[in-house]
Amino acid sequence: MDYPVIAKQLLEHLGGKQNIQALAHCATRLRLALKDESVVNEDAISEIEGVKGQFKVAGQYQIIFGSGIVNQVYAAMSEATGMAEMSTNDVAQAGAQKQNIIQRAVKGLSDIFVPIIPAIVAGGLLMGIFNVLTAKGLFIDGQSLIDANPGLADLASMINTFANAPFVYLPILLAFSATKKFGGNPFLGAALGMLMVHPDLLNGWGFGSASVHGTIPTWNILGLEIQKVGYQGSVLPVLVCAFILAKIELNLRKVVPSVLDNLLTPLLALFITGFLTFTVVGPFTRDLGFLLGDGLNWLYESAGFIGGAIFGLIYAPFVITGMHHSFIAIETQLLADIAVTGGTFIFPIAAMSNVAQGAASLAVGMITRDQKLKGIAIPSGITALLGITEPAMFGVNLKMRYPFIAAITGSAVSSAFITFFHVKAHALGAAGLPGIISINPAKLSYYIIGMAISFITAFGLTYALGVRNKAKQQAKAVA
Repeated sequence: MDYPVIAKQLLEHLGGKQNIQALAHCATRLRLALKDESVVNEDAISEIEGVKGQFKVAGQYQIIFGSGIVNQVYAAMSEATGMAEMSTNDVAQAGAQKQNIIQRAVKGLSDIFVPIIPAIVAGGLLMGIFNVLTAKGLFIDGQSLIDANPGLADLASMINTFANAPFVYLPILLAFSATKKFGGNPFLGAALGMLMVHPDLLNGWGFGSASVHGTIPTWNILGLEIQKVGYQGSVLPVLVCAFILAKIELNLRKVVPSVLDNLLTPLLALFITGFLTFTVVGPFTRDLGFLLGDGLNWLYESAGFIGGAIFGLIYAPFVITGMHHSFIAIETQLLADIAVTGGTFIFPIAAMSNVAQGAASLAVGMITRDQKLKGIAIPSGITALLGITEPAMFGVNLKMRYPFIAAITGSAVSSAFITFFHVKAHALGAAGLPGIISINPAKLSYYIIGMAISFITAFGLTYALGVRNKAKQQAKAVA
């Protein structure tokens, strides 16, 4: 590839150097913030050598080149534009200026949760391993691996402790990330998170039982009774309190004399936020979080397979808008309250959607005689089956339309099936074939059947629609 030539062609079809506001790249995509997206010649860009797809999301224009190639294209683009020192965060900030309030809110949630996903995924996968060790009948009829090998009992106990740690101390991770996002000192945020899970407080998971029996401990301050209840596994209270902490800190720094800033600002910010947390904000948002989780579970349980079908149908469109990142907060809450919720129903539906997108892309690769499209569709389809759908969705399915329709249909059918059998995940992970380890072992067979339904439906429908389209094109050519 002649990368300087590719860069020159890109600049020409992107509206020139003057139209580029910010430029960076990730593992597979060139990321740009453009001043005017209406001048972009998408058809011409798709014909440039190495381009595997393009799409607009979160105020950014992204062009897929693939791992390795994108680095070379970026280097050539940087030299041509003089934008060599920019990061993906610079592009994201430039793109965010074009977003509406809902898009900015979703992006804000994504910015908070994405950095802590590795910790949640690690804990979740360890939980999956623990489930494999303790599930009865999974490998041995009527017995778990622990029952058959008692020497593994302490290993399972250790794994369970490791798995629970990220969820027990989730407020610390969340408060650190959220306070940083809101512009405050992240270490003050971590201190707030520690305060919310302090061992002197009643464990948050024991709150319900203590409420029923009237045994909630309290502080009595000048006649004001404040409940001493922790927020283990909570999400919404932590986000709101981190926002309040950041704003209090920033405003205090404006009025506190600089000579006293390092002493008074952290002290007052943490004390005021902590007091508000246990008196007003925490109890209110905790109840609101319970209502949100209960409401989603009620919808899932009461709407049954119809609700699952609808969710499966709209999941991919949510991915297009980026709003699927907001589900992370809900899933985290569902997993934190796993004793009540039984796990998250969102992860299995996301997996059905990803498998369907992969199957549709693979079908396109089987049908087409265009070697460039085939070279994009087949690798992208395999990647989607493993849980990464952007290349398949944006580079193939959306571009050709009918594969995307087939994919969301396959997702809807398979999601209805797994919802009917109440398939839930005990952990987060790669939503696709590797997601097997995250699923409740008792429902694993239904999950595998669901993936097969998703794949067969999406692949078959894409193939049928592709053959029909090809026949129509041949008939037009003859006419």
